[in-house]
Amino acid sequence: MKKSTLILFLISLVFISSGYQNHYNTSALANQSFKTGEWLKYRVHYGIINAGYATLEIEDTYKNGEAVHHAIGNGWTIGAAGWVFDVEDKYDSYFTKGNIKPIEFNRRVDEGGYIIKRDLHFDYMRDLVTVNDLEKNTTSYASIEKVQDMLSTLYYLRNIDLSTITAGDEIEVDLFFDGETYTFKLKFLAQEEVKIKLGKIKAWKIRPIVQKGRVFKEKESLTVWISDDKNKIPIRIKADLAVGSLKADLDDYSGLAHEFEIVD
Repeated sequence: MKKSTLILFLISLVFISSGYQNHYNTSALANQSFKTGEWLKYRVHYGIINAGYATLEIEDTYKNGEAVHHAIGNGWTIGAAGWVFDVEDKYDSYFTKGNIKPIEFNRRVDEGGYIIKRDLHFDYMRDLVTVNDLEKNTTSYASIEKVQDMLSTLYYLRNIDLSTITAGDEIEVDLFFDGETYTFKLKFLAQEEVKIKLGKIKAWKIRPIVQKGRVFKEKESLTVWISDDKNKIPIRIKADLAVGSLKADLDDYSGLAHEFEIVD
């Protein structure tokens, strides 16, 4: 998993988990945290060295005659990182406005010549997802039940009521990714203030439980900070990887559904 793909994945993982103490019925959640036109930009860096950027934005469109949200994730390398290993990735998620159920997910990855072109189509009448691999020219099917795709997960679980959370709580959701359903754990550690370029932000520090091995040093080597407000957007993501430490900070934003409070 390369730089920008990783950071888009980490941003999506901000709210992904499976837990012990608290298990939220997320199927009952209704959107109150984001709106059409929201745009977020993240700077990906190793220390003071910029490696790339990632953006997330929400548009409106139609699928099968239904008005839906269209989430767009882009990631790319810059400068020396691009010379060494050029990355240009794009993810598109189409999901319902009412209860944020994924309808279609498109993944387009170009990482130094490594190409992924994969489309997911969700059929809730049959509880099936169709996986079309356009690069390999293959089609496969998998059973699904209350799953989210890589991007819809972020918007789906941003609507959890943080006022009910206390340090030590854990929550859960299932993610369909690369042909399989994964259950992730996420633990709320503490409330604290985080200093980024935009200023000091009140945030929740949380710990996704990730799989040790291919990317991460340990299963708890990822830390994420989300804004402790009605927007609940990722502020900072820090990962201790097998090849070093990577960080992504919120660099710019527009179109938030609620006022974004900057302490100073």
